Amino acid sequence: MALSWRDGPWVADTSAWARASHPDVAPQWKAAAHAGDLIGCPVVTLELLHDARNRDRVEAVATALAGLRQAPITRSVTDAAISSIRELAAQGAAGAHRVRVADALIAAAAAERGFAVLHCDQHFDRLATVLNFASQWVTEAGGTSHLKKN
Repeated sequence: MALSWRDGPWVADTSAWARASHPDVAPQWKAAAHAGDLIGCPVVTLELLHDARNRDRVEAVATALAGLRQAPITRSVTDAAISSIRELAAQGAAGAHRVRVADALIAAAAAERGFAVLHCDQHFDRLATVLNFASQWVTEAGGTSHLKKN
């Protein structure tokens, strides 16, 4: 399957990192990394460090992610994340505002810097309706069953 990602550079969400080595994703991922189009975010770094299985893996992940350009978490980012959840709640559908806090922060950080978000998580599509960023699935939206975490 040939993937086509648009509107980079991308803040790569944890859900995208989890699928980066999948054979359907790896070629596009490597091209984006080589081009400098994968952007880090402290929230994603923390999630990936949390998932690391031992000290050596923690250090390897931290070192690798430290070399990426960053979408930092600032006061204006947290304000935008709060505002996005309030706007989603105001749209009326019960539970529409119930996105992961980490996702709201990642989306707001990307929006503040003019980056897209590369992900495999429907929350980013919802957040893109109230924040100014492009939501890009790592694979076709809804077509993720064959791309389980490696």
